[in-house]
Amino acid sequence: MATNIGMMDSAYFVGRSEILAWINSTLHLNFSKVEEACSGAVQCQLMDAVHPGMVPMHKVNFDAKSEYEMIQNYKVLQDVFNKLKITKHMDVSKLVKGRPLDNLEFMQWLKRYCDSVNGGGIHNYNPLERREASKGGKEATKKCTQSQPSKGSGPAPRALSNNSARRHVDPSATMTNQSAKSSRAVPIASSAYDEKITELKLSVDSLEKERDFYFSKLRDIEILCQSPEIEGIPIVGAIKKILYAADDDASVVAEAQAMVSLHEKEAELLSPIAEVPEERTNSDTQKRKIIINPEVDAAACTLSSPRQRILDASDVRSSGSSLMTY
Repeated sequence: MATNIGMMDSAYFVGRSEILAWINSTLHLNFSKVEEACSGAVQCQLMDAVHPGMVPMHKVNFDAKSEYEMIQNYKVLQDVFNKLKITKHMDVSKLVKGRPLDNLEFMQWLKRYCDSVNGGGIHNYNPLERREASKGGKEATKKCTQSQPSKGSGPAPRALSNNSARRHVDPSATMTNQSAKSSRAVPIASSAYDEKITELKLSVDSLEKERDFYFSKLRDIEILCQSPEIEGIPIVGAIKKILYAADDDASVVAEAQAMVSLHEKEAELLSPIAEVPEERTNSDTQKRKIIINPEVDAAACTLSSPRQRILDASDVRSSGSSLMTY
């Protein structure tokens, strides 16, 4: 029969500071943000702490950076859930993104589960030693031990006694104190981040409104250029060329200007031919008359029949001309 941990609503009111203190004290880590656990390695080790030997720690990667490596950790965690018949759904696609809210909710559920196992007590569990079997576990252990007092001996007896006293101090208590100090700084940093996020959101909203305004203007110009009455005008074609340019290239503007200049030159070549002055036309006509009349007269004299010539001569004589004699 599947065991599903029913969680009360109060479990989701556990704050970030309490979750961080629980993670750091249980696993001897120094996390300052809940989303630092997005790789899934911490969740695997917490399950290993409440169910010793159930998690194959050699398959857990504490050095996971890419989403693919993180997903492998969540696969290990899912296998553990299946073995324990836990039907908790994990939205891995959101968890690996490092979103604070998603990771906080999952860690709240996990804390509730761990508290429900054996009353939340974890005994005889060495998180540093168990983590060394994992990939990147030694590096995580080194980061943790660097913040702890060294166990080396000094020449002075007083230093020896201090070191001895430190060795007798409960490590979990030391880590709890360190976690409490770091958790006090979290709300201050979180408030600063919230203000910065709000400022960035307002800036993005303003930029989006400005973008939409200018886009609507360009859309109006495009609709106007598509009107059948002006679509064939060269200047409209030049505007379309700039509007539909695929990239920000200065040559597009130059080509559009060339289209307009070419149209102006073609218009000049196709202008009406200038009319010839009337005076010049009349003089040419008179010249043609002077040249043509003698030829016509000679041809008429040559081609006229003798009878026609006699008739023409009689017409002249009857008119009183003194140029004709018979």
